[in-house]
Amino acid sequence: MIEITQEFGFDAAHFLENAPQGSNRRMHGHSFYAEVTLRGEPDVRHGWVRDFGEVHAVLSDIRETLDHCLLNDIQGLGQPTLENLARYIYGRAKSRLPEVCRVRLRRPSHGQACVYEG
Repeated sequence: MIEITQEFGFDAAHFLENAPQGSNRRMHGHSFYAEVTLRGEPDVRHGWVRDFGEVHAVLSDIRETLDHCLLNDIQGLGQPTLENLARYIYGRAKSRLPEVCRVRLRRPSHGQACVYEG
């Protein structure tokens, strides 16, 4: 098996209604970096798991729905936690790229990351 990974970044705002007292209850923003990993055997004819051009196109569509948005308004995301956001990106990517096996979502400014594997 081979794994390939494509990363994309986006900036978005959110607030966590159910968070304990503190700054997470107020609207604030982060820079996020999502690493989407695909797993499979390379195609004999082309020698790749999936054309990176196709991967980039799918991830660009996902990025467009998230970048410079209020995550609380994203349909199907739920409470905009790092965990739910990783799951959301995974579901959107997997629906168009069946080889998707993992999403790692990072917030480097806080030294935080979350991995979702389906």
